[in-house]
Amino acid sequence: MSAADSVELRRAGAPDATAAAGVWLRSFAAALPTVVRPHSDDEVRAYFRDVVVPFRETWVADDRGGAGVVGVMVLDGDELSQLYLEPGWRGRGLGDRFVALAKERVPRGLTLWTFQVNEPAHRFYERHGFVAAEYTDGSGNEEREPDVRYVWRP
Repeated sequence: MSAADSVELRRAGAPDATAAAGVWLRSFAAALPTVVRPHSDDEVRAYFRDVVVPFRETWVADDRGGAGVVGVMVLDGDELSQLYLEPGWRGRGLGDRFVALAKERVPRGLTLWTFQVNEPAHRFYERHGFVAAEYTDGSGNEEREPDVRYVWRP
């Protein structure tokens, strides 16, 4: 049994908001060290508590072995708006499981944005059938970081 098999993917509830925000903060810092964050840690935690968990389809990867929440995925309509894993949990199949769940939940097709500097994310999403559809200079995102929109169609 792989580490990912000991993890349950489940809908997030209010008690998960702080842990999900923590995953986001640690993952963002590890994967995107050159990208400027426009919000403080406390603002990110409040956003997860007040907006993401109550108003978006938020899923967490909950390690039954005791590590707690080790991943978070957020769907907003047909947009896969967040997919972040604890840095030590990357490469264990959790991202694959989250993408499969997203495709199951939104079978007509998905879109997502990722930063152009995040080459591991490009490889990951392309491996899952997403195709780059648009590149921007970053003027449309809060970070002002060049990004790319990916699209998956069944």
